[in-house]
Amino acid sequence: MPLYLEDLKAGQSFVTPGRTITEADVMSFAAWTNDNNQVHTDAEFAKTTRYGQRIVHGMLGASLCLGLIARTGVFEGSAVALLGIDGWRFTAPVFIGDTVTCTVEILSTRPTSSGEYGIVERQVTLRNQRGETVQSGRMDLMMLPRPTGAQS
Repeated sequence: MPLYLEDLKAGQSFVTPGRTITEADVMSFAAWTNDNNQVHTDAEFAKTTRYGQRIVHGMLGASLCLGLIARTGVFEGSAVALLGIDGWRFTAPVFIGDTVTCTVEILSTRPTSSGEYGIVERQVTLRNQRGETVQSGRMDLMMLPRPTGAQS
């Protein structure tokens, strides 16, 4: 059951299930984005880089956040539009085989001027299996208010 604008309060947070990133994920992402940089796709080349192994595309991590957030069900059925990704930072590498989770913290909520929708400011943090923050930033959302007569 989705949450609606009125159900969310500043300070609330939600943690997603985990997802282990596979080689197939990286190669598929490389294929459909045409980002075939060797640091992602060439194991031998990657051995010569600062991390000594292939790294996951940064935008694959950001994209996984959206999918992981969907798995919580919190915004499913009440989300109208992703409004933007702001201040996104890649603070540590993500490697093939890492298991990532995403934390969503509600920063604020407000109705739009028409009252037809609401705006939810969200801080999103992607962490690896060691709890290290690997990516973070804002992913604000337009969402529906609770339908008239619907119970909370």
